[in-house]
Amino acid sequence: MPKRLVAAVIVVAGLGAAVWYLTRPAPTLVSLVAVERGAVVATVTNTRAGTVDACRRAGLSPPLGGQIAVLPVADGDRVQQDQLLLELWNDDLRAQLSLAEEEAKAAASRSEESCVIAAVAQREANRLTSLREDGLASEEATERAVGNAQARAAGCAAARDGTQVSAAQVAVAQAALERTRLRAPFDGIIAEINGELGEFVTPSPVGIPTPPTVDLIDASCLYISAPIDEVDAPRVRPGLAARISLDAFSDRLFDGHVRRVAPYVLDIERQARTVEIEAEIDDPDKSGLLPGYSADVEVLLASADDVLRIPTSVIVDDTYVYHFDDASGRLTRREIEIGISNWEFAEVRDGLAEGDRIVSSVDRDGVSDGAIVQPE
Repeated sequence: MPKRLVAAVIVVAGLGAAVWYLTRPAPTLVSLVAVERGAVVATVTNTRAGTVDACRRAGLSPPLGGQIAVLPVADGDRVQQDQLLLELWNDDLRAQLSLAEEEAKAAASRSEESCVIAAVAQREANRLTSLREDGLASEEATERAVGNAQARAAGCAAARDGTQVSAAQVAVAQAALERTRLRAPFDGIIAEINGELGEFVTPSPVGIPTPPTVDLIDASCLYISAPIDEVDAPRVRPGLAARISLDAFSDRLFDGHVRRVAPYVLDIERQARTVEIEAEIDDPDKSGLLPGYSADVEVLLASADDVLRIPTSVIVDDTYVYHFDDASGRLTRREIEIGISNWEFAEVRDGLAEGDRIVSSVDRDGVSDGAIVQPE
């Protein structure tokens, strides 16, 4: 081949290589993470914000309507069981109770009188019966004395029954008076009072809820109620450990446990079926918690220490990742086997080795099997 032809071929080839080099697509910039060893915890979390609730919370209202005459407590007060919270005007019922008590005293006095007379009549009957046996009293007088004693004894029994009736009437009057008083059913804190001295309160009509007169909370027992998606619910059971976070304490995580899983499904919205769970904070000091705070519950299903792990976000379709080859600068699709996982990390059981670098920016254009990339 003439030397000029060889030179021409070399020049053309060089120009072609230069054109390809200058016009080749730029490598895709990607972010990489290394496969490392560490702990992985499998968790599930609530689908909507949970709420701090009190184990006991009562919205109290008097069973009768009336005017508030006594209001010895205020919002925020701590009260004891059976402590008086509110009393309606009840002078008429007090008067009825006093009348019933006086009638009970009169009935007791009448009973005592009747029973004393019955005792005297019985002694007289006994005396005449003894004289009759000696022939010193007539049969007629003896029979009259015995009959009188029996009648007096019946009168004594009737009088005693009358005292019981009077006592029952006193109890009825006391119960009517007590219906005007509102007492604490348990130890707690007054959350809110809807009423003032002199105001009238009325019981709620049937089927029409109205705000309670007194809202009482037992703050010594608090728990978090949260909805869990029905897909995750079968794996949650009482006793599992949980991590609890509250918006009011954004810099803290509380250790806790699941105390109850509801035995039913809530159909709140279309295509949104959830199961209610209850979690309790293990720390006995709950002084900073308030019923009504929003909270999130992360239930710990399983855990593994010192295992191969990668960020969960780098896994595509839950089956593969893009592995970066340092020698060629190319990406290779790697099928992997996943173990336990959470929103942050996933355990790798097969398909990768410690130190392998994989793509974390999987959503960028150009990331595909065999692509030439450049690490950022």
